[in-house]
Amino acid sequence: MSEQALVLHGGGSAGNAWEIGITAGLFDAGLDVTEADLIIGTSAGATAAAQITSATPTELLAAILAAAPHPRTGPVKSDGGRVLIGPVAGHMERTSRIIAAAVDAADMRRKMGAAALEMDAAADGTAQTRWRAAVAARLPSLHWPERRMLITAVDALTGVPVVFDRHSGVDLVDAVAASCANGFGVPPYRIGDNRYIDGGYRRNENADLAAGYGRVLVLSPFGGRSRHPLEWGMQLAAQVDELRASGSRVETIFPDSNSRDAFGGDMMDPSSRPPSARAGYNQGRALAEQLTEFWR
Repeated sequence: MSEQALVLHGGGSAGNAWEIGITAGLFDAGLDVTEADLIIGTSAGATAAAQITSATPTELLAAILAAAPHPRTGPVKSDGGRVLIGPVAGHMERTSRIIAAAVDAADMRRKMGAAALEMDAAADGTAQTRWRAAVAARLPSLHWPERRMLITAVDALTGVPVVFDRHSGVDLVDAVAASCANGFGVPPYRIGDNRYIDGGYRRNENADLAAGYGRVLVLSPFGGRSRHPLEWGMQLAAQVDELRASGSRVETIFPDSNSRDAFGGDMMDPSSRPPSARAGYNQGRALAEQLTEFWR
């Protein structure tokens, strides 16, 4: 078996910052998981994957904490969370209806792609250019790393899952931009003649792509939760069972209570990034000792 694989799942602005915080906390405590032999990135985790392969976790964390503050938005609930309103809530409602109407995962992917393409037909034609520029600005390097990195997406026209790597003939920026194209404010992303949507529609964390690696560490901002019927096998627990059955050792990191509080009610909210990164950092430092034997 190959050695180490690091899996980074999506989770919007908060999830990306939390993953950077986790890796920085582990790094400062003496455990560098960014040197994994394989890194798998999905959606916001694709951004994190590209970031940690071209800058140190400490540098990335410092950049998040130094960014200009954004005010929190949305009504605050008494428990400290926020009620989902506006476009985020609308996106969740639309995608939930699609999931409920689908007969299986493949049907769901086709329906998600069709819905995203339909919404895009009425969108501003400059969206792709602006989105590519936004993604490029987040990456310390625009070049694929030498080590193996996989970025997931789904073909919007066919619903067929796609996995990009440095041999795919696709720029790193385009692969990340495609993986993050969730249909909420980010239309299907065009690469050549194809259009792509969020890699999380392939399978939630996509940890199954680490098959054949001896140690697999999964960072899941959503705590392994899935919105899909369990019989579809999209959930992280099913992926972990498959990996362990094939001989891999697997550890998962889910947000602790402090991290969940830091996320707030809208993980897409940029104002959640500094508190999410700090909470992730503290959680990473606390986990370093128990993960060291597993990882090394």
